[in-house]
Amino acid sequence: MTYSRIAPACALALVLFTPGFLTVAATQVKPKYGVSVQAITPAALAKARTYVWTEGDHAFNKQAHALIVAAIDRELAARGLTKVPSGSSDLLVSYDALGRTDVDLKASKGNDYKDVSVGMLVVNLRDAASKQSAFRVRMDTPMERNAATIEAEINAAVAAIFGKYPPLKR
Repeated sequence: MTYSRIAPACALALVLFTPGFLTVAATQVKPKYGVSVQAITPAALAKARTYVWTEGDHAFNKQAHALIVAAIDRELAARGLTKVPSGSSDLLVSYDALGRTDVDLKASKGNDYKDVSVGMLVVNLRDAASKQSAFRVRMDTPMERNAATIEAEINAAVAAIFGKYPPLKR
């Protein structure tokens, strides 16, 4: 290897492993929890009457998957949409779910950091004709990894997501 390839790598390692850099980098990155709207097209949603499920990055846990699908179906039914098992529909529905662990540095004592389990759920309703997102909303929220509370947590997350759904004007 030549000096020109080694020097940048060493400089990067020096910066990353300098104790002050880790403190500054960690304090500047603050996770955002809550609902974030990525796309809403009220006109496409207003004309929609039916939906069909499509593939997404579903929850690995089969119980969580069933609860998420049931919660989304409930919210869509409350908005006057009818689920069709397959074939032609107005909307294509999918969701993506991911779990991650954040570290709360403020709640830590010394080098004992507090882990925060976070659930991320994205609900995507696409116009069946154009394939463009008509409603794409993401929810990041701290969650317990407890079978006794999972249903309530999923229902709350899905309700918060659909709280961003435009009011019905039918």
